[in-house]
Amino acid sequence: MAFSKGDFVLVEYTVRVKETGALIDTTNAELAKQENAYDASKLYGPTLIVLGKNWINSVVEEWILNASENSEGEIEVPPSKAFGERDPSKVKVYSLRELQRRGYIPSVGDVVELNGARGIVKQISGGRVTIDFNHPLAGKTLVYRVKVVRKLETLEEKIRALASRHLGIPQEDITLNYDSNEKKLILSIPGRYISRENINYAKLALAADLFTMLKNEVQVLVFSEVLKPTTST
Repeated sequence: MAFSKGDFVLVEYTVRVKETGALIDTTNAELAKQENAYDASKLYGPTLIVLGKNWINSVVEEWILNASENSEGEIEVPPSKAFGERDPSKVKVYSLRELQRRGYIPSVGDVVELNGARGIVKQISGGRVTIDFNHPLAGKTLVYRVKVVRKLETLEEKIRALASRHLGIPQEDITLNYDSNEKKLILSIPGRYISRENINYAKLALAADLFTMLKNEVQVLVFSEVLKPTTST
């Protein structure tokens, strides 16, 4: 049975560059480790996609919409539907002295930001520095290998998956207390996450999505950090 926009769906995927086979992204921790692409700060495993919210490439989302649970497929995404074609006008040359005045001592491969645009230093020669402001994946065809794990049905499943995605916290570390009469949700997380960078922005983004996607069920949201004394031996 096909899905609909607004459905909460768990998917697994791996993304590679068609031309080189280079791994771009994956939900598989072991694969990431094998290809030296593992990110310790990332949550691996099936990830939540709310269909219609542009949380995954539009070509891939269209495939998911017409798939069903346990479906697997390989989807090619052309540059025009991914990061665009390469634009030669975005390759610019600067004098080395000018960059040094701006506080850069450039090396090939460095990422620099000039006039609000980020680029990669491609060449340094004769006091001139060539910088490519195209996206690194511009002009590349991407290949997604996707598996639809399942559709989430219950309110608790949806809240847990949404909270985990936004906060970057494993679902088992999230405690929910929901009052259906008041439509009030208390979401508790261990205190060790308090100092995580951008946690407050993540909370705001989670609140916005809860009040939009689950507006008939959640109208009050309370965050709670649970602190416990450390034990000494």
